[in-house]
Amino acid sequence: MTVRLPAVVAGLVLVVVAAAPAATAVAGTHGAMSSPPSRAAACSPEGGAKARSRACRAAASVSGAAALADFDNVRVPGVRGRDRKLIPDGELCSAGIARFRGLDLPRSDWPATRLTSGARHTFRYRVTIPHRGGLRMYVTRDGYRPTRKLTWSALEPKPFLTVQDPPRRGGSYVFTGRLPKGKSGRHLVYTIWQTSDTPDTYYSCSDVVFAEPKSKAKPVPKASGKPSAAASRTAPTTQDAPQAETAPEQPRTRNVAGTRDTTMMAAGEGALLLAAAGATIVLLRRRREL
Repeated sequence: MTVRLPAVVAGLVLVVVAAAPAATAVAGTHGAMSSPPSRAAACSPEGGAKARSRACRAAASVSGAAALADFDNVRVPGVRGRDRKLIPDGELCSAGIARFRGLDLPRSDWPATRLTSGARHTFRYRVTIPHRGGLRMYVTRDGYRPTRKLTWSALEPKPFLTVQDPPRRGGSYVFTGRLPKGKSGRHLVYTIWQTSDTPDTYYSCSDVVFAEPKSKAKPVPKASGKPSAAASRTAPTTQDAPQAETAPEQPRTRNVAGTRDTTMMAAGEGALLLAAAGATIVLLRRRREL
């Protein structure tokens, strides 16, 4: 049997060409959180001044500069939502990949982004080739200590934000969401991007520092002659206060003229009585003489 080598070579070329798009799609689905930036993004050559930080230099000494340059390739195939089972404690930032183990260093000086607790934030997740999938974002519990290795138990059990198939603008998935409330100080935001049209899941660790939202000062009420509502409730007005029932007070006046007239009348009546008595006595004496 004679085999023509050109035909065999041509067949192999066709198989390779046919398989190339699928392989490129899987290998090209790179992504990493860029706002707030992940450790991998901050320590990459594109991280600028952050890449020259002490923490990033320590990570490069462990993983190598080449690994950190491949910052958007922290991915594990075939996870399918079993993150807590397949990604070991202490290796969450590297996703258990040995070449990225420098990202797991427990340090308190990782470049961090300042955020406001409970505020709205525009998140950006950088991607090379768009793919369908969902993102889940977790935050560390209260009492988080960056000098300890990151474990699953150090994260809140439920994500504070989830998004499915966010829009892609300027080479990044862009979406807005509410940051977790009640957080203060240094924390870590852990992002899981599970693609739905490839077998890969990507992991990102973003160091952040939460500030409490500024409380709005209450305006001081202007002074006025009118009592406040609280004062009206606590101090009853004269109309509301119960009044004791008392007899009306008689007017204290002196009628001088009336008193003088009464005295004169009494004196006149007394004089008439004396005169009548005198006349009676005279008549009785005369009768006795007769």
